[in-house]
Amino acid sequence: MSQNKAASRYAKSLIDLSTEQSALEEIKNDMALIEQTIDQNSELETILQNPVIPLSKKAGILDDVFGTKVHAITRTYLKLVVSKGRAAILFDTAKSFVAQYNTIKGIITAEVSSAVALTDENRAQIIAVVKKEIGANEVVIKEKVNENLIGGFILKVGDKQFDASISGSLNKLKKELSHGLV
Repeated sequence: MSQNKAASRYAKSLIDLSTEQSALEEIKNDMALIEQTIDQNSELETILQNPVIPLSKKAGILDDVFGTKVHAITRTYLKLVVSKGRAAILFDTAKSFVAQYNTIKGIITAEVSSAVALTDENRAQIIAVVKKEIGANEVVIKEKVNENLIGGFILKVGDKQFDASISGSLNKLKKELSHGLV
C-alpha cells in the first residue's frame, strides 16, 4: 500500500475516533501542529523517515516534542503509529487529516499570489467570490507576494486557477502575437 493511501486511511480512522470521542476540533488542531512542526523541522522529518533509528527512540522524541501539548488521543495515536513502524507517514497523515477535516466542514483554501500585499477589502472580496462560486462555508486565504506579477493577482482554488495579473495578460498577448492571432 502506498504511503499516501495508508496516510489517508490512518487519517480517516483518526477522524472517526475523534468524532466519536467528541474531540474533533482538538485533534484537528493537534494534526495541524504536527504537520507544521514536521514541515518546519527537517531533522525531525529525517528521524521519522530513518528506518535505522529504533522505534522507542522515535516515540521518545515525539513525546518530548509534543508531550502535553496535544490531546490524549493524539498521544496514543502517535505511539501506535510509531509502534507499527509507520512513523514515516506521520506528516502525510497529519496533512490528510486536515484536508479531510476541511472537506467535512466545507472549508476551502484559496491561494492568492499578488504583486503587493492584499488589503482587508481585497481579502473580503476574494472570500465572498470564492464562497459564492464554490459554495464553501469558510474560505482560508494563503497569501504570497510575487513582485514578478507587476500588478493584479493569481487565485488558485483546488485545481482551478484564475490569472488576473498584468504579467499573465502580457504573456497571453505575447503568445497571441507570436501565433498571429491578433
